[in-house]
Amino acid sequence: MAGTNAALKSVDNTAPKYDGPIFDGDTHIQEKDYSFFEKYLPKQFHKDWMPARKHGPDGTFGLFIGDRRVENADIDPEGKIPPPGKLKEWLRAISTGESVGEAFTPTADMSERNARIAKLDEFGVESCIMFVGEFVASFGVLGMMVEELGPEGANALFHAWNQYLVDEWQLNADDRIYSTPILALWDLDWAVKEAKWLVEQGVRVVVMPMGPSDGKAPADPYFDPLWNILNDAGVVVTFHVSEANFMHPLIKEWGEKPLQSRREGQSAWQWMFCYSEIPVMMTMASFVYWNFFGRFPNIKMASVENGAEWLPRFLYKMDKMRGMARNGWWPMGQLTERPSTIFKRNCFVVAYPEDDIQGIVEQLGGDARCILMGSDYPHAEGVPTPRDFVAEGCNGLTDEQIEQIMYSNGRRLLPKGRTGVIA
Repeated sequence: MAGTNAALKSVDNTAPKYDGPIFDGDTHIQEKDYSFFEKYLPKQFHKDWMPARKHGPDGTFGLFIGDRRVENADIDPEGKIPPPGKLKEWLRAISTGESVGEAFTPTADMSERNARIAKLDEFGVESCIMFVGEFVASFGVLGMMVEELGPEGANALFHAWNQYLVDEWQLNADDRIYSTPILALWDLDWAVKEAKWLVEQGVRVVVMPMGPSDGKAPADPYFDPLWNILNDAGVVVTFHVSEANFMHPLIKEWGEKPLQSRREGQSAWQWMFCYSEIPVMMTMASFVYWNFFGRFPNIKMASVENGAEWLPRFLYKMDKMRGMARNGWWPMGQLTERPSTIFKRNCFVVAYPEDDIQGIVEQLGGDARCILMGSDYPHAEGVPTPRDFVAEGCNGLTDEQIEQIMYSNGRRLLPKGRTGVIA
């Protein structure tokens, strides 16, 4: 733990310091290429479902699933990426349309397990959760393709990705890297089978699309066969920022088009209401109100790269609406605790470094126990190194709060070792 007096706040004009271990709640693969899908994806799905970087019919280069372009997967034909951690430059680029810094050639640690572990040593990171890279942008397209073509191809594609993680990264690499295989609810039989296989491979964390499936809340008892498997194994469920397909009908009702480029075509209204915080709030509140954590107490849940400034108001509103609905419909029975208490015990939120984290913690009564740091490495919109999160986001916090956010909250979410869940 950094410092000896947790009651002392960092001086406002002095950057806080933290020299302890780090648990990074948001890191990514930078896919070298997609040739591994040729090995893992059955051939009958190659035509419609094969991911590839290529030129489309209009000559533009990008990420495609079959012949469908994935918007918002920023792809350079030469494989260059923006330098990691160019946050301010990235935010400026969003408003001006300019490029983010000089072209950067991805390094080995971005696509290879052993090199990434060496990078964690360099960064002083004990453990990290690692998500898909540009492939996460495909979630929206895949959801639409499931509606049109059925789930079989998408299931095969997700299994191919998961097999790649098992073979190339491991799902738990020595308690240093926790890779996140993908599960989805659109085909329960497949999800149950995949979850059983993932548990056999040592899974600790999965990532899932946000929202309902097939007209059912994700905590509907229909899906209990899946949640039973994850609960027995103490698997963490994460919701990483991505296209929320369940918002598409709403977008159309307002006369706008879904799956637009966020740099060139997505409206401010969609940015505000249909992406990131509102979809994840709807999703996580549904889990709480359906008494999911009373039924599956070994499952922890985390919102990743959706920011955290929504958290205080969200907890207040969940408690208030519990009172408003006290005589209403409670699908799994009335809650015996405040929703905010349930959430803070079972759920975690990765903050943006640009969030007013001090203000968030103050609104939570000084309680920082459900907030995680995330570097977003190697993406441009994060911080250059995980430890830079302290200076960027932790001003005004106590030493104890900084330590919780930088390390111990992550360890409470994911204790070391294959089994074991901490309440």
